[in-house]
Amino acid sequence: MSDGIFIGASVGAGGVGSRQMLDLKRANRHGLIAGATGTGKTVTLQGIIEGFSRAGVPSFVADVKGDLAGLAMAGSPQGKNHATFAARAAEIGDTEWAYADNPVQFWDLYGEQGHPIRTTVSEMGPLLLARLMDLNEVQEGVLTIAFHVADQEGLLLIDLDDLQAMLAHCGTRAAELTTQYGNVSKQSIGAIQRSLLQLRSQGAEHFFGEPALDMDDFLVTDDRGRGIVNILAADKLMAAPKLYSTFLLWLMSELFEHLPEVGDPDKPKLVFFFDEAHLLFDEAPKALLDKIEQVVRLIRSKGVGIYFITQNPIDIPDTVAGQLGNRVQHALRAFTPRDQAAVKAAATTFRANPGVDVASAITELKVGEALVSLLLPDGSPAPVERTLIKPPASRVGPVTPDERKVLIDTDPVGAKYDTVVDRESAEELLAAKTQEAAAAVAASQAKDAADKAAAVEAKQGAQAAKEAERARIAAQRDADRDAKVAAQAQAAAEREAANSPWSKALTSATRAASSSIGRQVANEIGKQVFGGGTRRSSASSGGLVGTVMRSVLGNLLRGR
Repeated sequence: MSDGIFIGASVGAGGVGSRQMLDLKRANRHGLIAGATGTGKTVTLQGIIEGFSRAGVPSFVADVKGDLAGLAMAGSPQGKNHATFAARAAEIGDTEWAYADNPVQFWDLYGEQGHPIRTTVSEMGPLLLARLMDLNEVQEGVLTIAFHVADQEGLLLIDLDDLQAMLAHCGTRAAELTTQYGNVSKQSIGAIQRSLLQLRSQGAEHFFGEPALDMDDFLVTDDRGRGIVNILAADKLMAAPKLYSTFLLWLMSELFEHLPEVGDPDKPKLVFFFDEAHLLFDEAPKALLDKIEQVVRLIRSKGVGIYFITQNPIDIPDTVAGQLGNRVQHALRAFTPRDQAAVKAAATTFRANPGVDVASAITELKVGEALVSLLLPDGSPAPVERTLIKPPASRVGPVTPDERKVLIDTDPVGAKYDTVVDRESAEELLAAKTQEAAAAVAASQAKDAADKAAAVEAKQGAQAAKEAERARIAAQRDADRDAKVAAQAQAAAEREAANSPWSKALTSATRAASSSIGRQVANEIGKQVFGGGTRRSSASSGGLVGTVMRSVLGNLLRGR
C-alpha cells in the first residue's frame, strides 16, 4: 500500500492474472475513468478514492448523483451487494478486503448539504466569468475592462452586487473608458447585466462572497494519517451545468496557483476527480480550452493529479487526453456511429497487448470489468489488461440526512465558513461616491440658486436705487422750475407794482422828502460841524424832518 493502490486483477484465458497497481509516484500524471452508464464507473472511482485515503493522500470529488457520500460510512455485510463484493474479493485474491469508512468533509455551493464554498468575483476573473455568463467576445472585453478599472481604482469585487455596481459605474463612464481602453458601449453593459441576472437565478450568488475557501482545508489528513475525502454535493448543482464546470475549473486553477512546485513527489498532495467531465469542454471557447490544457499540463508539478470521469472518452479533447497516463475503460455501447467512433478512439489510446483485442473487448466487458493501463515506475504505460475491479470497502450509496449532519458537525472544518462576512467593497465604495457626487451637485445647485437669488436681489436693489435717483432728480427739477416760476412771478409783480400811479407818487414824494430832509439834515450837520446856527434852528430843522416823515408814512398807510 505504500507504493501503490490496488485497482484489481487482470483476467484472461488462464484465469486471474497480475495485480493492477496504480503507482503513487505516477499518480500525479492524471487519469481517465470512462464507460457507459451502469458499467461500474462509480464503484471503480470509489475504490480508487479509498486507496488514496489509506495512502494518506487527500482527494476532492464531485458527487453528482449523491451516492459517493457513502464513502463516509463502512459497508455492511447486510448490504445488498455484500455477496457480490465478497465473491469478487475472493476471485481476485484480495485478502485485505474488509469494510471500512473514510474521513470525509462535505461541501456544497449552496450551503445545504455541506460547508459553503465561496470565492470572490476578483479571484474568479473575467475569463471564467465570461464563460459562466455565456458572453460573446465583445462582452467579455467589456467585462475585462471593468475588472481592470476596479483594480486600478482599488475597488474590491467580492460578490455579484459588487460586479453589478461596477458595471453600472462603467456604464456612466462609457465615453471616458472608450477613449482610454476601447469601445465600452452601454448596450454591452446591459447585455452583461442581463447575463448576471440569469446567473443569480441559478443560485450563483451563493458562490461569491467571503470567507473565501482556504485551499489548505482540502490538504489535510485525520489523526490516523488517512487523507481527507472532500465531497462536493453536486446533485442540485448539476441543474446549472456551466456553473458546475466553471466552479471545478476555478478550483483546479486555484490549486495550481496556491501550491508550490514539488516536481514528482512520492505521492500526490491532492487528487482531483472531475465527474461528468464533458461539461467542462462543451461549447468552451478556445481561450478557455487553452487554459484547461495549461492547468492540466502544469499542475502535475504541483503534486496534484486530475482524473476525469466521463461516459465517452472522445468527450475529452485530444490536447488534454494525451496527458492522461492512467486509464480505466469500462464497457462502451456501439449502437450509433458516434459510439463506434468512440470505441475506435478508445482502442487507439491504449498500449497494445497481443492478448487483448481492445476494440472487441470494450463492447464485451461485464459490469465491474474494465480495460486498465497504468503508468509503470519508469513512466511508460503498461500494456492494456482486461481487469476485474476490486470491490469497495465503504458503503455503496448515499448517507441519510442525520448521518450527514453528524459528519458535518464533527469534521475538522467546523463553523469556519458558516457565517457570511460582508466587508466594504466596490458596491459600498461606489454608493458612497455616488452620494458624495449627489451631495456635491446638490450643494452646487443650492449655491447657484443662492447666487442667482442674490444677483436678482442686487439687480432689483440697483433698479430701485436708480428709480429713486430718477424721482429725486425729477422732484428737484420740478422744484427748480417752480422756484423759477415763482421768481419770475415775483419779478413781474414787482414791475407791475413799480409802474402803478400810487407807486410813482410815493416815489416822487419820497424823493422830494428825501431831498428837503437831506438838505435840512445837511444844513443841521453843517451847523453842528462848523458851529453855525442856534438851538432854535436845530429845533426848527428837527420839526421839519419829523413833519415830512409823518407825511410820507401817512401817505404810505393810505395806499397812495
